[in-house]
Parts: sequence; C-alpha cells; structure tokens
Amino acid sequence: MKKFSFLLILSLLLFTACKKDHVDATNTKTLQSSINDMASSLPTIKQIKFNEALYILKTFGVEADGDINELKALGQLINGKKVPEIMAMADQVAQKNGIEWASTAPPSLGEMNIFGDEKAKESDPNDIKANSLSIITRPTGDNGEGATAIQIIPRLVDNAGTPVAFTGAGLETTLEVFSNGVKLSTAKNLMQDNNFKGFNLKFSSIPASKVVDNKIDITVTVKTTAKTFKMSKIGLDVNSSALNVPAPPKVDSTVVNQNPAVIDPNNPNANPANPTDPNATPATPKQPSADPKATVNKFLNNVSSQNLKAAFDASSNPSWGSYESFSNPTSGFGSIKNVSVKNITTNASNPNNASVNATYDVTDKNGRVTSLKATFGLKNVNGDWKISSYKINP
Repeated sequence: MKKFSFLLILSLLLFTACKKDHVDATNTKTLQSSINDMASSLPTIKQIKFNEALYILKTFGVEADGDINELKALGQLINGKKVPEIMAMADQVAQKNGIEWASTAPPSLGEMNIFGDEKAKESDPNDIKANSLSIITRPTGDNGEGATAIQIIPRLVDNAGTPVAFTGAGLETTLEVFSNGVKLSTAKNLMQDNNFKGFNLKFSSIPASKVVDNKIDITVTVKTTAKTFKMSKIGLDVNSSALNVPAPPKVDSTVVNQNPAVIDPNNPNANPANPTDPNATPATPKQPSADPKATVNKFLNNVSSQNLKAAFDASSNPSWGSYESFSNPTSGFGSIKNVSVKNITTNASNPNNASVNATYDVTDKNGRVTSLKATFGLKNVNGDWKISSYKINP
C-alpha cells in the first residue's frame, strides 16, 4: 500500500513537472497545449484575464489575415513568454490602440477563446441579440478649412432600429476604408457596450493619390458569438486639403553624383571607365538614334501623366532603387501631380554618355508648385538612352 501511494505521488509530481510555464509555439498543437498548461496554474479570475490578454494580442498585436494566420503570428509574438510577460504585452497593445482594457482590471470582455470556440455559453456577454448594424458618421475637427476627420460610430440595433442595450462584451469591430474599390486602410477596436465611441478616421492618414473624386467608402464589421454583422456606407465626402499629400522628393543639391556613367561636361570625350588614362579608347557601343534630351522630355511627361512605370523603365539609376521606391506616393515621384517643362538642353554627349539640363515646375498633389533646375546624366544601354543620375541644381 505504501508502495502504491508512493507511485501515485510520484506520478502526480511528474505530471505537474511536465506542465509548461511558457508558450511553446512549435506548432498549433503545442501552442494550445502550453497555453492550457499556463492557464490551469492560475486562479479562475486570472485565467479569464489571461484569455483576454491573448485575445487582445491576437486581434490587435499582430498583422495577419484570417484566424489561422493570426494564430500563427500570435505564436511567433509570444513564443517563450510567461504569463506576466504576456499580460504586460497586452497592456501595451491595448494602450497603443486606445482600448479600455487593463490586465489589473476585472474581467470585461466576456469569455474569450483564441482557438475559435464560437459556441454560445450560459451567460455569454458576447451573445448579443440584435437584428442588424447601423452606422452614424459625423465630420469632425474643422480647422476653418473644412473637416479633418470623420467619426464613424457603429450601433447594434433591433428590428425597430433601436440600439440594443448591453455591457461587458468584447465584440471585435473592424473598419475598412476604400476608394474606387481599392482598400486604403483597416482598423480594429472592441465594442464593449452600445455606447461605443467608434473610429475617428483622420483624413491625414489617407493618401491623396489613392482617393478618387474625393470620395471614400467604408465597411464596418461587428462579430458577436453567434453572428457577424456588416454594413457599408458608400460615397462619403472627404476634405481633399486635409488628405495626406507627400512633399516632392528631396535631393541634396550639394552632393555630386559619382556614378561612373556620368560624364564630365567639360570633357565629354573622357573615358569614364578609365578616367586616369588619357590615351584609353572607350568602347563603342551601339549608337543611340534618339537625342538624349528627348529621353528626359519623355521621362518628365510620363511623370506628369503619372505613367510612372514608363518613367521608371526609361531610367537605370541605382539611387532611385526599386519601382516601389521610385513611385512611392510619400517619398517618390508618386507625390507629383504635374510637371510643366520650360527648357531642356543637351549639355554634353558622346556615344556612351550624355548630360542634359532641364528647367521645369513641379506641382504636388496638394497644389504646391516648386521650380527646379536639374541635371540628368544618361548612359547608352543597348542603343537606348537611360537616365543614370539626377541632380537638382541651386
């Protein structure tokens, strides 16, 4: 009997010792198992808060589409973390997203299960009996030049359109913003009661280059335990002067481009591949048929018409980086609305390289006009002139 008791105690000790006190995100099974082990070691109230913390992190702390991808991203975020660390992370995420939640507060989000148990339980605060969703929109932040934001307030309503009264819930609420069918942004929050303040959509967070006809469309989704409610509003007016309009690309005019493909205007016959050898004979590639200034003129016209792919294809300039960098609406040529060319002259040219000066006005998406004098370096690439350097002159 004593031997049996000893073996029983030993097996219990071994079972306890096998319980994990940190997250193991090797796979979904180990993630769920380790989280269950951690939760089971906590008092009931702390178990609920732990589940709330995991829900906050899964919903607002990671960027992923779909529950499975969110779960994988969550695992990567909290792998190896213990309960206090996870609670602290959830506090930071809640504060950053303006969510009224704290790890030290009483349970407030209903019964959360990040592994997708959507079944209603007895006294489930998230099982809201509603018929549909309504959306109230109000322009806000008028600074004398029009509104700078829209307040978007969703309400769960009954058959008569009356807001449904509830408290203590934690309903995942998502706002998606579109223009002309293109998604511009996504935001999430928690609806804990039907006095939810909603979303304050600042126009400055929306890129002007992606808004068509100064109109946006919004879709709001609210998830209850048993049902997902969705509603859209189409053609909301935005204040174009408050949209995010990037400044024109900044180029340090004091820096001289040392690209070897750029020729010396004072010595156009120099061999840039071997400038120290005056007797070196440069290789003679296929002679370009076009005037180099025609390439620059075409480039500026393509930028003006926002045919940025064609403009990028006319260049071979490492300092402009990838097409995504070149066309960036904030820091690249995507910020330009119009280019008005005043003068273009070929400064120097040989079969390999050319230098072209251009004077033109740039109008950005906010209507600001900047006059520029620039020097374009070009190189011969298989018989075509390609822009290889760009320098703004004082």
